[in-house]
Amino acid sequence: MDKLINQFEFGLFIWQIVIFVGLILLLKKFAWKPILDAVNDREEGIKNALLSAENARKEMQNLQADNQRILQEARMERDNMLKDAREIKDKMIADSKTEAQAQGLKMIEQAKAAIESEKNAAMAELKLQVSTLSLSIAEKLLKDELSNKEAQTKLVEKMLGDVKLN
Repeated sequence: MDKLINQFEFGLFIWQIVIFVGLILLLKKFAWKPILDAVNDREEGIKNALLSAENARKEMQNLQADNQRILQEARMERDNMLKDAREIKDKMIADSKTEAQAQGLKMIEQAKAAIESEKNAAMAELKLQVSTLSLSIAEKLLKDELSNKEAQTKLVEKMLGDVKLN
């Protein structure tokens, strides 16, 4: 190092400074500007990429929120549909029971009416048979009674005795 300081020449130093400044000016004009522009473009690209990523993340969150909301709405709609279906089923069952009871009561009433009709018909037939039998018995009795002259006289007297005069 001492050797460099001892051999120092002022003219050479000036020329080195001029060349160094010229080199810096050339680098500034031709190299630094394109390098800085490339660095700035790269920085701008990274910022844009980060903004795009942030926007995509926000959009993804919005989509997830929308998906959750749509899913919740679908569940609520499904629950409402199931509730409506249960209500319709219960109503149909209740209507069927009511209709079956009404038909059962109607059938019971028809059966009672048929039984009553059959009973009345049987009673009428029984009365007819009893009256026919009674007439037949009375006819036989009268034939026996009227065939005998003494019995006829007794019968007439008995009947006259039963009748009271006013």
